[in-house]
This record gives sequence, structure tokens and C-alpha cells, in this order.
Amino acid sequence: MTKIDERVTREKQLAEQALLAGLVEHGLFIPTGVPGLYGHGAAYEAVIQGFNDYVSEHTRADAATHVHFPPVMPRPNLERIGYLESFPHLAGLIFSFDGTEADHLKLLTALKDGQSYAGAVNMTDVVMTSATCQPLYPSLRGRLPEQGRLFDLTSYCFRREPSGDPARLQSFRMREQVRLGAPEDVQQWREHWYERAIKLLANIGLEAQHVVANDPFFGRGGRMLAANQLQHQLKFELVTPITSEVLPTAIVSFNYHEVHFTELYGIETPAGTFAHSGCFGLGLERIAVALFKRHGFDVRTWPAPVRSALRLETLERLEQTTVRS
Repeated sequence: MTKIDERVTREKQLAEQALLAGLVEHGLFIPTGVPGLYGHGAAYEAVIQGFNDYVSEHTRADAATHVHFPPVMPRPNLERIGYLESFPHLAGLIFSFDGTEADHLKLLTALKDGQSYAGAVNMTDVVMTSATCQPLYPSLRGRLPEQGRLFDLTSYCFRREPSGDPARLQSFRMREQVRLGAPEDVQQWREHWYERAIKLLANIGLEAQHVVANDPFFGRGGRMLAANQLQHQLKFELVTPITSEVLPTAIVSFNYHEVHFTELYGIETPAGTFAHSGCFGLGLERIAVALFKRHGFDVRTWPAPVRSALRLETLERLEQTTVRS
């Protein structure tokens, strides 16, 4: 790492600390003692809800099918899509106790002694959902209609990525649209969303830049996957400065899966070929944090057009409670 890189990294870390302190000071983030895991105050939740409503208002004409899944999913589905091969460092596997009374005594003894009790619990058949769209594909076996399908989903996600950056959480919400159909339809849909998303963000005061990106694949094989993803431009992001102008944060992602999910689950076009799929994801927590960074910690002082777009006028009389760690 060069001295310039070290300086940029250090400046970003200081900015992260300052932003986190401000979010906590104003009762927007409530610390839990675990990095990247926070409770939220009323004003923060109002911004999340307001942005969700704002997106819904501007996408109503899309006539997407709205579906909801819990923030956990069957473990076999996560294994089948290859997530543990590509992202074992991010996965949230769920373990539970199902032993005998004797096993329970061993657990209690380990707990009392401050020792690990990992040997007393077993892996369950559910895992934390790491991307909002993951539970959708197993429910779509069979042939799609002629025009394909469009879905709209929102869910909490989990990625084991503890960080001091308030825009990089372990538990976070994502709003996604998922398009399935012929390759040209999915690609056209993705292209259409680039400028559309930039305008949606600009209307609430967030300037975003379009960049080619790759996912954080694990290991040597992961580096090859990342290179392929970049070469074929399968992933784009919209980034905006939150804690660094030099290292802006991704707040929107566009992913083109080709036939990765559809081949696994037998999702076909009417012609009998495997459909293609793509998703457009809005990082709700990151967008909320970006808005507080851009407009200030007190939503009552935000520009009137932004408050109106996010339906925050009712917060004019909100008394924000300060919650200190």
C-alpha cells in the first residue's frame, strides 16, 4: 500500500467514525455492541419507509409482482446456488441446540467457564438470506409467460462483514426488482434502469456515478470469477460519496445472472430454452445513511423538496430522542 493509499484509507476511517458518532448522537443508530449491527430511531425508520414509498410511486407502472420472503431461507438452496463456494466468508449459517439433558449440562458448563459451546449445537436446515432475490428462484420452476416476469421484493439480508463503516452493515435491507425472460429483454430492462435510478436518486439530493463492478468472491477461484464478471460487465453499481470522495460507496447494484439461477431451477422461456435473469438492488440502509450524510442528521432541516418526495412533512414536529451508547 502506497503512502497515498494509506492516507486515503485513514481519512476514510476517520470519516466513518465521525459519521457513526453523529448517527448515534442523534438517535438514528442505536449501538448493540457488535460492529455493523444497530437498532434504529424513529426518524431513521421514517426515511427508510419514505424512500420505499417513493420508489413504489415511481415503479407502480412497472406492474411488478410483489412477493415477500422471511430473512431466512432453506440451507439447501444456498448450497445449490454455489454461495458457499463463492462467498463462504459472508454466509450466515444458523446453528441450534437439539441435544439431550446431558448435552445441555455440557453446554451450561462451557458457558459458565467462558468456553466455546460450539460443539453442543448443530447446523440447522435454514440460513440467513444474503440477497433479497435468493429465495425467489426456487419458487419459479417451469415456463415463463411470453413477456417473462418482473418481481419486486424487499427483505432483511445478512452478510458476515463486521465493520466500523455505518454504510457497511451485517444486517441490512434491500429492495430489488428481478427480471426474468429472453436475454435481450433482461438486458434492455437493465439498461433502462441505469438512467432511471440516477434520476430517482438525484431528485432526493444524491449524486451517483455509474461504475463497472465485481462481487467480493473468495479465494483464488474467486479472483477468476471476479475477472470474468468485470470482463463481461455482468455487474454495475451506482456509487456516491458517503465517507470518502475517493472511495465512494455503492448504493445501487445491477446484476446480470445469465442462466445461473434459471438453469439450476428449470426456469424456461416459452421456446423451451433457459430464461435469463437480472436484478436491480437498492441498498436501503446505505441510501438512508447517504441521505443523512448529505442533508444532515435532523430531517426537519432537510430541503423541502426532499422532505416532500420522501413524505417526511409529518416529522416537522418530531422530537428526536438522543440515544447515547
